[in-house]
Amino acid sequence: MNTLALTSPFAPESTQPRHGSDASPYATAAQTAAVLRSGAQYRRERMEAADMITTDEAATLAGTTRVTINAWIKSGRCIGVSHLRRGFKLPRWQFEPAIWPALQPVAKQLGTPDGWQLLAFLESPATALDGQTPRAALEQGAPLERIVALATAEAH
Repeated sequence: MNTLALTSPFAPESTQPRHGSDASPYATAAQTAAVLRSGAQYRRERMEAADMITTDEAATLAGTTRVTINAWIKSGRCIGVSHLRRGFKLPRWQFEPAIWPALQPVAKQLGTPDGWQLLAFLESPATALDGQTPRAALEQGAPLERIVALATAEAH
């Protein structure tokens, strides 16, 4: 049976895995809680980042309405992450000409319109891109087809 033991750089030493003959191959409750806390903290910080805008700001930027922005989020045409208070927050950079055409094909290949999954894909360094993020690669002129192929591979 394959097991996964998680360690987090955010977890205190007391929650790091034990080594020795009595070590469990499973993550402890404390380790699991630490990983969940670090993920929640990342999401809060990411949503408050300077590049995140409201749906009203996105509508102004895109020259459309908030209702249209919400429909685009639902369909995967743009990235929106649920805001704790109300509505969504969106990364401003997605409306740039180098990024905008990639969003819908990437969402389709990843098989999800989920904003967090799309954001994670576009902002995570990829070995296939020599350590660049797909977003940075697109901004530097990488062919859309290469990023879509990477999304296809990621989904499988």
